[in-house]
Amino acid sequence: MKDKTIDYVLRATWQAVARMYNEEAAKFDGTMATGFALLSLDKEDGTPSTTLGPKMGMEATSLTRTLKSMEDKGLIIRKKNPNDGRGVLIYLTEFGKEKRELSRTTVLKFNETIRQNISEEKLQHFMEVSEIINELIQEKNIFNQEK
Repeated sequence: MKDKTIDYVLRATWQAVARMYNEEAAKFDGTMATGFALLSLDKEDGTPSTTLGPKMGMEATSLTRTLKSMEDKGLIIRKKNPNDGRGVLIYLTEFGKEKRELSRTTVLKFNETIRQNISEEKLQHFMEVSEIINELIQEKNIFNQEK
């Protein structure tokens, strides 16, 4: 429909994707946030907790809640950072590694299905448009323009 705004389409699409991932994750007693966190953690060497929030684009409160839930489920363990006594490294447990692989397979299945239904040219245009939108936002070129 020509009366839909760009932000409406972006928001509605992202909400549909998030709902789809949450429905799939629920089958395995998980959430999209948990799956994303599993994929964002280094598989072997651990990840500093301070780098995880920016990497995932999550607020500290949400990230803390997600990590607590993951720890309670036995997906991760926290250890002091040997290089920085104030910091914490987050490691995947063996169970966490299994669930990480499941998350990885789920994301790859989504991407494969999209690629089977949308031409490479259209996907390239989508990526280019998304990149430009992100740059305009990051450079604060939407609302701070001189008129």
